[in-house]
Amino acid sequence: MSKLEEVRKKNRLLAMIIRNDYECEGVDFITPGEYSQQVAYMHHPTGKIIDAHVHNVVHRDVLMTQEVLFIKKGKLRVDFYDDYEDYLESRVLNAGDLILLVSGGHGFTVLEEIEMIEVKQGPYAGDQDKTRFKGISDTEVAFR
Repeated sequence: MSKLEEVRKKNRLLAMIIRNDYECEGVDFITPGEYSQQVAYMHHPTGKIIDAHVHNVVHRDVLMTQEVLFIKKGKLRVDFYDDYEDYLESRVLNAGDLILLVSGGHGFTVLEEIEMIEVKQGPYAGDQDKTRFKGISDTEVAFR
């Protein structure tokens, strides 16, 4: 299993998974600069100074929600779908893994009691933010 995985349908990126054992020196921006959600892995030695800063007010147009899930504890199956709600594949995330959901659809099944943190753009638009649909069952996943 790769420490940095991409989930794709043809040339379209659906998700990026950063496994718990991923590491590098310094700063590695995992996402391209044009993504509305940016994810970076940082590894600095003791004593490293990161300059104090404030973030400037910058207007950004966000057309689609991208979300990040960090698995603190447990195990989660992520089911991936295309834009037509057709099932593509599943991946299992474990404690310490992080996933950026870039495009397409997704559903989740908790395989072991889970604690996770979700980060996405706001403000939350309620029912306007997503279209729900019936996903694949556990039995269907097992037979694929």
